[in-house]
Amino acid sequence: MNKRIVILGAGESGIGAALLARKYGYDVFVSDGGNIKESFRKELSDAQIGFEEGGHDDGKIMNADEVIKSPGIPEKAEIIKKIRSNGIPVLSEIEFAYRYSGGSKVVAITGSNGKTTTTALTYHIFKHAGLDCALVGNIGYSFARQIATSPASVYVVEVSSFQLDDIQTFKPDIAILTNITEDHLDRYEYKLENYIKSKFRITMNQSSEDVFIYNLDDENTNKNLSQYPIKSNQVPVTMRKELPQGAYLTNAMMHLKWKSEEMQMSVEDFALKGKHNQYNTMAASMAATAMDIRKEKIREALQTFESLEHRMEKVLTLKGIDFINDSKATNVNSTWFALESMTKPVILILGGVDKGNDYDLLKPLVEEKVKAIVCLGTDNQKIHDAFGEMVPLIYDTKTAADAASAAFQIANKGEVVLLSPACASFDLFKNYEDRGNQFKAAVRAL
Repeated sequence: MNKRIVILGAGESGIGAALLARKYGYDVFVSDGGNIKESFRKELSDAQIGFEEGGHDDGKIMNADEVIKSPGIPEKAEIIKKIRSNGIPVLSEIEFAYRYSGGSKVVAITGSNGKTTTTALTYHIFKHAGLDCALVGNIGYSFARQIATSPASVYVVEVSSFQLDDIQTFKPDIAILTNITEDHLDRYEYKLENYIKSKFRITMNQSSEDVFIYNLDDENTNKNLSQYPIKSNQVPVTMRKELPQGAYLTNAMMHLKWKSEEMQMSVEDFALKGKHNQYNTMAASMAATAMDIRKEKIREALQTFESLEHRMEKVLTLKGIDFINDSKATNVNSTWFALESMTKPVILILGGVDKGNDYDLLKPLVEEKVKAIVCLGTDNQKIHDAFGEMVPLIYDTKTAADAASAAFQIANKGEVVLLSPACASFDLFKNYEDRGNQFKAAVRAL
């Protein structure tokens, strides 16, 4: 009998897992509590994979040998509780994909902020150096889909804490942890230590042959390093001191030290601007160095990288007002980094689904740089409570068009309208991309 695999959730990761499971001869069934996207439904039909949507049929799920669950499904969901009580193993799509990654190298990047930029930059350096590599995970195709349809020698994988929660053997040759700040606490019983533990799982299966790159200046990472039995080579990045091995910044120069090699590069030459991006650049460069990529190739790649859509993306300048789309800022820290890099007065567009946000962190920067706040969410009370006394103008809006238009009316020449919501987007939008795209369309319509 073929082993039966049931996949919960028919998003990109679920479909990728289904295609990979089908390729390796499993009996595959996909179950989604909501509606399945038309293009995904077609893929499942074409591959002759059984599926259901709009609910879960226990009879078709509880006979599974293994269940692969979408990262979006929390442990407290009824269906997961049932599966667990029946003793059926639950794994994440990256765990399943890893089984079939063969001898390929895996570079995995996680962290509360900067992981998408670091992943994209790492991939850009590898590609520029001529490696046969693929960009997968939370960015691009799912890891499983890539292995099923177009395997590569190196996988650069962006992984979330939710995906790490359900790994067993997943082992990156190079792991990067960009930082750990309060995020997704609603999924971790509102305990930061649970979330931290989840992030450190990226090192769980690493051996002394492997490399772990982390931010020495990040308090939560640093405080917890000794709590976990990390066997891999620990390679820090820092802006605070010189290091015998790792990446550090002094006097606007980045130094990369690895084994007996050293490379230097001026931060003026980085395509990515802003202090937070200097950390991302050091981490990606260190990963490239650990992959034995030549210094010249790293240098050229850092100069030619273009920043990502929805991450501090300049939309246009209208009547001397800059419009910036930072829709990917779904937590308070991301918005802090965005504000920290601003040099002109800001009209800030904030709001959405609050994941247990503490806005106190933003207060000093808001006081210093923000002239008005435009709320974009269904419930904005917490924003009014946090900033009502320090920001004279706070407007409530319910659409991207209203938010862009309100901000444009308040702004003067030489100021910036910044969409950096610090919240998830699911109250009014499909996802952060949809929010960013609607904002850009609204700005262009002004």
